Amino acid sequence: MRRQPAALRAALQRALLQAWTHRGVLATLLCPVSMLFSALVAFRRGLYRSGLLTGQRVDVPVLVVGNLVAGGGGKTPLVIALVTHFRQRGIKVGVLSRGYGRQSRCCREVRLDSTPSDVGDEPVLIHRRTGAPVYVAARRIDAARALLQRHPDVTLLVCDDGLQHHQLHRDIEIGVFDRRGVGNGWLLPAGPLREAWPRPIDLVVVADAGIGLGGFQATRSLASHAHRADGSTVALDELAGHGASAKPLWAVAAIAQPEAFFAMLRERGIELQETVALPDHAPFNSAGDLPPIGGQTLLCTEKDAYKLWRHRPDALAVPLLLNLEPAFWSALEALLQARTGAKLSSPHGQPTS
Repeated sequence: MRRQPAALRAALQRALLQAWTHRGVLATLLCPVSMLFSALVAFRRGLYRSGLLTGQRVDVPVLVVGNLVAGGGGKTPLVIALVTHFRQRGIKVGVLSRGYGRQSRCCREVRLDSTPSDVGDEPVLIHRRTGAPVYVAARRIDAARALLQRHPDVTLLVCDDGLQHHQLHRDIEIGVFDRRGVGNGWLLPAGPLREAWPRPIDLVVVADAGIGLGGFQATRSLASHAHRADGSTVALDELAGHGASAKPLWAVAAIAQPEAFFAMLRERGIELQETVALPDHAPFNSAGDLPPIGGQTLLCTEKDAYKLWRHRPDALAVPLLLNLEPAFWSALEALLQARTGAKLSSPHGQPTS
């Protein structure tokens, strides 16, 4: 089996993530490029602040959820939590995304038979988890217009990523951080920041306590059951007891921080014989991206499952759940009403997972 190319890409990604935790030699060497990137970001943002460029509006409120840091941070689980919360309250929600990693170029709707290569792995996950209409396009304004034309009953749009995409006017910005915080505080590529921090933002969600950023706390956990491509499920407690199979347990993850997924499995008492860490959004198209066929029970993230199931329909996808403190929902709904006049019809505080 050839795993060298994928392993090398994953190793390089991990090395860069590690360099972003402190101001070491590699980060310092990248500082000149970082300064150029910072100037470009500031110049573009200044064009919008001055009014020389303006964000285009649509007829419904827009919430943008994004990371201030590169390399993942929990924005997609938060998007799913937001959509679930509002749909439980009878609010018709649509989701916009760029569709990172897709091979298509045009604006398109995500359907149940859409593949990650057509629309991106995160849009597929969001649509299948929530049932909400999801559109992908290089320009979020194009996705927004197409979605509202096709689904005129939608009264709220949530944009998955896009804090730095100002062509679409947003009513509320939500920034997400994980345990890395702002890393070494430098901009890409010397550090993880996509733009200078601190900067004005409406709501901050912190997925791990104790990193000194304030904001609203969120907790991440694994679902109680994993599921296969055919819909059958296995309880994680059963896997922890190793009663589901005598086969060794492997885990694979093609996300920004695969070790976090492996650690959560171990915290649930699941003993992993081997782990396979791949680059974020790896397509699982080649032998180098695939664990060996047969001989083990394979666990994966839910995002990866929609790519991996083509080759391993027996792989067990473990969903990730995000729970937010009630104060977050109160603050969000107050902002929505103050800025858009949107009135939500039922009491807040419903479960989000």
